[in-house]
Amino acid sequence: MPDKAPNKQEMQQFVDGFRQSAPYINAFRGRTFVIVFGGEVVADEQFAALTHDIALLNSLGIRLVLVHGARPQIEQRLKARKSKFKYVSGLRITDDIALACVKEASGTVRLEIEALLSMGLANSPMAGARIRVASGNFVTARPLGIREGVDHQHTGEVRRIDREAIDHQLNDGAIVLLSPTGYSPTGEIFNLTALEVATATTAAINADKLICLVDGKGLLDAKKRLLRQLTLNEAEATLAGKRKLPAEIVEPFKAAVEACRHGAPRAHLINRHADGALLQELFTRDGVGTLITADEYEGIRRATIDDVGGILALIEPQEAAGLLVRRSRENIEMEIGDFIVVERDGMIIACAALHPFCNEAAGELACLVAHADYQGMGYGDSLLNAIERSATEQQLSLLFTLTTRATHWFRERGFVNSELKSLPVKRRELYNCQRNSKVLSKQIAT
Repeated sequence: MPDKAPNKQEMQQFVDGFRQSAPYINAFRGRTFVIVFGGEVVADEQFAALTHDIALLNSLGIRLVLVHGARPQIEQRLKARKSKFKYVSGLRITDDIALACVKEASGTVRLEIEALLSMGLANSPMAGARIRVASGNFVTARPLGIREGVDHQHTGEVRRIDREAIDHQLNDGAIVLLSPTGYSPTGEIFNLTALEVATATTAAINADKLICLVDGKGLLDAKKRLLRQLTLNEAEATLAGKRKLPAEIVEPFKAAVEACRHGAPRAHLINRHADGALLQELFTRDGVGTLITADEYEGIRRATIDDVGGILALIEPQEAAGLLVRRSRENIEMEIGDFIVVERDGMIIACAALHPFCNEAAGELACLVAHADYQGMGYGDSLLNAIERSATEQQLSLLFTLTTRATHWFRERGFVNSELKSLPVKRRELYNCQRNSKVLSKQIAT
């Protein structure tokens, strides 16, 4: 018996989701992402689904470098040999027995990943796709050496990443797979950490993103709420702060910050346990993890003529609800120089305008709007601060606004009730008595 046909709401959700993902599909084509995950991810029963998602990214033209860990697999083999890693000052010592376990575990994990990425079975989401995986001696390492009198033996650190060789494989359409090991020019093998390999590779190949699959949702604030986005400065301040971060998030968070410091525009912390989290993070506007940005992912800026359509789409629902006076496209175009906007991944999510009345040293704050999905997130305050700075720059000493429903919001921010006669003459002549808007004003220091 055939499955029940999707209802109209389900179909609309699919259409809306597909439309929302389309800009990202286009933007990510030809971009380079480094994805790092621990051996726990490989051992998880959901790993097959993750490899299908990785294969999907590859099919969309995204250049992928995967860096895997192997800690649980190594520890399992050490336990079987009745041995374990030794640590001094937080640094691992890799003796001969441990190195043998590292080589065995890393090789096994690598083969498992290659096998899953090579699947072309009918029950695979990527049926018929032929995806090549390239592994090799892309990482040159050197010994960590003797520190504080302790010889760390086969524990090493990254010396160089073979960018040319990796680029060659990526340009040829292959997924590059790196293990947490490195090789010296004299033929020695060193035990590395997956996060160190990932950050070094991200910097060496100028990757666009470092994506860390972690335990938990991502970085949480003091109230256990997910922090969806941090600038690099905010992330560095969080690391330097006194708040203790969960142990499982500290090292990935440090790696993400390090990647952004060395040129990666963005780094992501994504929950490894959530099915489809990788796709949700990359192809939805707000994602499901924590994003750290070295560039301005979103920011307040002056509007341009290209923003007219985005502003109209933003304010039309407010106009329909009677919250704003209707404005035509021609009106927005003529006054576009008065607008400032908040842009998030190419979408205008908030705006405001400052209409100056220079003869009276006054300015009207108008059209202060945030998209319904982003209300209550502080964009109104950010726009108000930007408008006040602009008023100061234009030597306007009085800021006023007309509102029908937001009186208390403005009063909480220093505005006071004013008389209609306090408005500039030209603005007073345009007052709509039918709307009966409240007049509020605020003195601006110039």
